[in-house]
Amino acid sequence: MADERENMDEAMGGPGSLKAGLEVISAFVKTLPRKPGVYRMYDAAGELLYVGKARDLKARVSTYARGQGHTRSITMMLSKVARMEVATTATEAEALLLEANLIKKLKPRYNVLLRDDKSFPYILIARDHEAARLMKHRGARRIRGSYYGPFANAGAVNRAISAMQKAFLIRSCSDSVYANRTRPCLLHQIRRCAAPCTGEVSIREHDALVKQAEDFLSGRSHKVQAELTKQMEEAAERLDFETAAILRDRIAAMAHISAGQGVNPRTFEQADVFAIAIEGGQACIQAYFYRAFQNWGNQAYFPRIEAGRDEADILSAFVAQFYDNRPAPSLILLSHDVTERELLSEALSSRAGRRVHVHCPRRGEKRQFVETALDNAREALGRRLATTRAQAKLLAATAEAFGLPRPPRRIEVYDNSHIQGTNAVGAMIVAGPEGFMKAHYRKFNIRGEDITPGDDFGMMREVMRRRFSRLAREKPGGPQKEETAEGGFPDWPDLVLIDGGRGQLNVVLDELAGMGVEGVTFIGVAKGPDRNAGREVFHLPDGGEMRFEMRDPVLYYLQRLRDEAHRFAIGSHRARRTREARANPLDGIPGVGPGRKKALLAAFGSARAVARAGISELAAVDGVSERLARVIHDYFR
Repeated sequence: MADERENMDEAMGGPGSLKAGLEVISAFVKTLPRKPGVYRMYDAAGELLYVGKARDLKARVSTYARGQGHTRSITMMLSKVARMEVATTATEAEALLLEANLIKKLKPRYNVLLRDDKSFPYILIARDHEAARLMKHRGARRIRGSYYGPFANAGAVNRAISAMQKAFLIRSCSDSVYANRTRPCLLHQIRRCAAPCTGEVSIREHDALVKQAEDFLSGRSHKVQAELTKQMEEAAERLDFETAAILRDRIAAMAHISAGQGVNPRTFEQADVFAIAIEGGQACIQAYFYRAFQNWGNQAYFPRIEAGRDEADILSAFVAQFYDNRPAPSLILLSHDVTERELLSEALSSRAGRRVHVHCPRRGEKRQFVETALDNAREALGRRLATTRAQAKLLAATAEAFGLPRPPRRIEVYDNSHIQGTNAVGAMIVAGPEGFMKAHYRKFNIRGEDITPGDDFGMMREVMRRRFSRLAREKPGGPQKEETAEGGFPDWPDLVLIDGGRGQLNVVLDELAGMGVEGVTFIGVAKGPDRNAGREVFHLPDGGEMRFEMRDPVLYYLQRLRDEAHRFAIGSHRARRTREARANPLDGIPGVGPGRKKALLAAFGSARAVARAGISELAAVDGVSERLARVIHDYFR
C-alpha cells in the first residue's frame, strides 16, 4: 500500500507526473484542427505510448486533458506523456485504417495488439506459365493467378492440395522441373497429375481441368460434380471403363474435400466470423474462415489488452488490424455489436474496392456460426487460463529454488549447434507466464572471424555480446528498472539458462562483466553423469551447484526449457545447412540476378551445363551480353 501511494503521489505532481502530462496535452489541444485524423503520444525517452484515431481531433484529445474518468492504466499513461504528434486524414475511415497500420507497425505499449500476425496460407492456381500450377502460397501476391483462402494453417492447405490433385490432376511441379521432363513423373502414374509437361494431355485439356478446379474452389462444386458424373456415365456406356474409373476417383476426391470441411454454411458463400471472450484480464478471439460454402478452419488469438476495455472495443480494434494486410471477404460476422460498425465497413470497403458488410447477427444460421465461434473462444481462453495458473506455480517454485526476489517474468535459454564448426548457429528461446513465447525466439548466425571452428566458448561469447550489448544500449537499467504496460512482456530476462557446465557459465559471466548487466541471474545447466535426464547439475553464479529430486516439477520444467532450446538450435542449424547446400552456383556471379539466372537455366537446363558452355553459347541467351558471357565463363574457370 505504501508503494502504491508513493506511485500515485509521484503521478500527481513533478516532472513526469500526471499534472505535467495533462499540461502537455492541454497545450497540444490548442493547436489541433477539427478534422479527422490520428494522434500519437510519446514519453520523455521518445517511446510511443499510444495511437488513437478521431473524427474530430480537437474534441477527442481534449477528453484526455480533463484527466478524469479514466482507468488506472490510462491515468498512468497520461502521466508519462511528454510529446504528441498528429496526422490529419480526409475521412474518419482513412483515420481508422491509418491507426490500425501504425499500431501493427509501431506496437505502442497501451494499445490492443494483435500478437500472432503470421500470414495465412492460401491455395494458389498460378497463371504465370502456359500450364497453370497448383501450389501453396504465403505472403505478398506477386504471382499472377487465383488465390483461395485463407486457411487456418499449412496442414489444412496441404491436405486440400493433396485432395485437389486427386480430383483435378493439375500439375504442381516447379517451372524448371516442368521444362526438363522427358517422361511423366510419379504423380502422373498415381493419377495425381495429367502430365501436360510431356504432352499426355494438351494445354487446352489441362486448362479445362484448371477451370473445373477454379469453379470448385469458388463454390460451384455441385456443377462440377454433375459434369463429371455425366462424363463418367457416358464413358461407361462406351465401355471405356478405364476413363470411367478415373472420373469416379475424381468425384470421390471432390466429395472427400466437401465432407472433410466440417459444418458448412448454406446461406452465405464466404465470410469471416470473429467472437471474443474475456476472463481474468485476458481475451481470446476466435476467427473462423468460410469460403465457397465450406469451413476452411479457425484460429485462436490472444491479443494484449488493457484493463477496463469492453469486448466490443477490443473486437473493433482487432478486426481493423487483422485486415491491414489481408483481403477482407464480402461478409464479416461479429459476436458483439461494435459502435463503429458502419465506419469499419466503410473503411474495409474502400480498401477492398467492393462492398464489405460488417454484421452482428441476432438469429438464424449466421448467429449459430457466431455462437460456435464464441463457445470455442471461451473454451480456448479457459484452457489458456488453466495453463497460465499452472505456469505461475512453476515460476514461483523456480524463483524459490534459485533464490530469485520474485517469480521470473521472462526466462531466456541459450544453446549452440554446429557440425565441426560449420554453419554454426546460436539459439535463444524465451518463456514466461504464458509459456513459450515463440515470437521472441532469436537465432544468431555465428560470424566471428576470430572464432576457431568448434569453439563453443567463443560462440557463446559472441551470442551473449550481441544480445546483451544491444539490450543494455536500448533498454538501460536491467529488469529491475524496466516498466511494461499492463499485459505487456518485458525485454529484459530475470533468469538466463545456459546449456552447458561451469565453463560455459564462466565465459558468459566474464563477457558480461563490463556491460552493466544487473538484476539477471545466470545459471549453467550440465547434463550430469552419463548425460542421463534427471541428473542435471545446475551451476550457480556464486560457484555453487545444486540438483533437484528426480520427480521435482521444477526439474521437469527446466528440462522442457532446455530441450526446447536444443530443438530450436538444431532446427536453425539444419535450415542454414540446407540453404547452403541448395545455393545455386550462379548466385555468386556478379551481374547475374534472378532474371538472367532464370534465362540461363531455361536455356541450358542446369548450372552444370551453364558452367560447361562456351562464350558464344552464353551470349546467345536473351539478356546476356558478350561481356557478361565472358564474366560467366571466367567465373567457372
